[in-house]
Amino acid sequence: MADNRNTYFNKYNIYKIFYKHEFEFKVSLVFLVSLFIFVKLNAKSVLVSSPDGTVTVAVGVKAKQTYYTVKVGNKTLIDYSHLGFRLENGFLGNNVKIVDKKFASKDETWNEVWGEDQSVRNNYNEMAVTFEEQTPDRQRMTVVFRVFNDGVGFRYLIPNSFKGNKYCIQDELTEIALAHDAKAWSIPSNRTEYFEGIYTKSLLSEKDTVCTPLTIEYEDSMFLAIHEAALEDYASINLTPRTNANGGVRLLTALTPWQNGVKVYVENDSPTIVNGYKQTPWRTIIIGKTAGELMTSRLMLNLNEPSKITDTSWIEPGRYIGIWWSIHKKQNTWEMGPVHGATTENVKRYIDFAARHGFSGVLAEGWNQGWGQGEQISYLKPYPDFNIEDVCSYALSKGVRFIGHTETWGNTRLLEEQMDSAFAWYYKLGIRAVKTGYVGHYFDGRELAKSQYGIRHYRKVIETAAKHHIMIDNHEPAMPTGIQRTMPNLMTQEGVRGQEYNAWDVAGGNPPAHTVTLPFTRCLAGPTDFTPAIFNFSEVVKGTHPHSTLAKQLGEFVVIYSPLQMAADAIENYEGQPALTFIESCPTTWSRTLVPNGEIGKYVTVARKERGGDRWFVGSITNEEARTLTLPLNFLDEGCKYRAIIYEDGPGADYETNPYPMTIRQEEVNSETVLTLKLARSGGAAIRIEKM
Repeated sequence: MADNRNTYFNKYNIYKIFYKHEFEFKVSLVFLVSLFIFVKLNAKSVLVSSPDGTVTVAVGVKAKQTYYTVKVGNKTLIDYSHLGFRLENGFLGNNVKIVDKKFASKDETWNEVWGEDQSVRNNYNEMAVTFEEQTPDRQRMTVVFRVFNDGVGFRYLIPNSFKGNKYCIQDELTEIALAHDAKAWSIPSNRTEYFEGIYTKSLLSEKDTVCTPLTIEYEDSMFLAIHEAALEDYASINLTPRTNANGGVRLLTALTPWQNGVKVYVENDSPTIVNGYKQTPWRTIIIGKTAGELMTSRLMLNLNEPSKITDTSWIEPGRYIGIWWSIHKKQNTWEMGPVHGATTENVKRYIDFAARHGFSGVLAEGWNQGWGQGEQISYLKPYPDFNIEDVCSYALSKGVRFIGHTETWGNTRLLEEQMDSAFAWYYKLGIRAVKTGYVGHYFDGRELAKSQYGIRHYRKVIETAAKHHIMIDNHEPAMPTGIQRTMPNLMTQEGVRGQEYNAWDVAGGNPPAHTVTLPFTRCLAGPTDFTPAIFNFSEVVKGTHPHSTLAKQLGEFVVIYSPLQMAADAIENYEGQPALTFIESCPTTWSRTLVPNGEIGKYVTVARKERGGDRWFVGSITNEEARTLTLPLNFLDEGCKYRAIIYEDGPGADYETNPYPMTIRQEEVNSETVLTLKLARSGGAAIRIEKM
């Protein structure tokens, strides 16, 4: 078996993080009853309900196979769904009985290092059910369910040996059997490189294997988002819909394989082995009455471990600019040449602009030798026309930091060989953030980024960066799963069809509905480096430009969350623009986030309150349809007067014919005010609200 895997990745020598599982709380029966945990005392089925009693999970054995169901109120949401695994030498979860069950509850509030909310309530009831094979081996498997008021998370504890031997997982047999078919938004798994696809709406029964998050409009006043949490040393999940004879749809787990077909190697040195059992990622089902409630759920974060970084004072969210859009618009190049972007002189120009306008950092892609030269990439050697020591020193003198960039083209081993030295050097230079990149279909010519191989690499980079006090912006990532709670130096990730498509996509760029779909789909997985705030809509490729108005670009800066947020345009296009004042004032970490309204693919409004202050920022955006939205300001403090500075589509604004008109106006408001927002076709609005 060892010959079939990369032994380089089997050792975790950076510093291991061992998790302690928390399912054995000592809680009295009276306390459990007070928290609405209901246990059905029979040999085949046990139940646990959410703290408010609305969501109920039943777990049991039927025809000697493990199963679970989920009800919301009196309605069956998830019908009989199997649990278990196919291993290389047998199955786990068949021919079993329940031999143990444990219950626990938690209600705590914890603070995010950075994020969309300053404090997060973690309130759940837990049930851990242990199954034992009715064979001479008596192999055991535990499934831990945590039931929240807004959904369910469950994970497996499986033995790290099977029948006395090390083993591989060939398939995870987890099912999510929805009681009926429903409309859903997704991207296909096997035809979407780097997750950079357009989310499409169709019936679940009509879909091929899809990536998660999978967002479902299940019925009136019920929306679902299915994903995973705490992905470590395991394969990324995909889902394959299959229609049942009764009209329901069964979602089958499809783990991303290694090249040899193995899904997961279970190994003793894995940080996910605890007390002789391997912990899998959590399977997550978020339930909301509105699509907006999916956006404000913190279930995924709650299922991740608290921060492993004790001193987080060096982790700083912020706004930055970069030599990036000009490269995609073919005005500059990554490689050294006549129009090389990352020259000492050019980067200093950007630093000067950043200092004048309050940006904390400047990114320059293409600063290091080896672009386009495969194995000759160096993360320690700048091009001759880029003096990195001079640039970093100049930036610090201006109160700005240079942001590094380490594109790998999929040569992950090369980065691993250099990153410890590179990150140490970057820190010495004053660099505190690095953008990583993985353009290339396979890692090291053979393995998928979403496979266990790739997941191990990404974790190694994050942990090495943390050792050197470096923050990471990961492009071409695995889909995020909330690990930023545990490793808060993982600031943001791409994994999305981003703004760059609006520069060079021959099909015309991203459609207007794209950015009003992302908040309900990809963004549910975590911070998204979409790179908004393009101010100049000129074309290099005919018909290709941001299909939005200028005001919508401002709205996106609030709607699409990222703690490291780039104002993506070239600085020439920001000079003298009144719209820039909104970007200059907009924070990137928040104390509270609300979604006053929204429909998937149509429109969305997001309101966020800054940390450490009283200002609110609002973004509202729409698809290709013009619309008028009302915005009650009932989230403001009662009895207080505020000034609202409103950036909105001006007369004649239209994403196709005239994207630039924008009006900036002020209005005195309070908690009883209802604003009327008139959004142009693919238009938007951005609002700053401050106490008077």
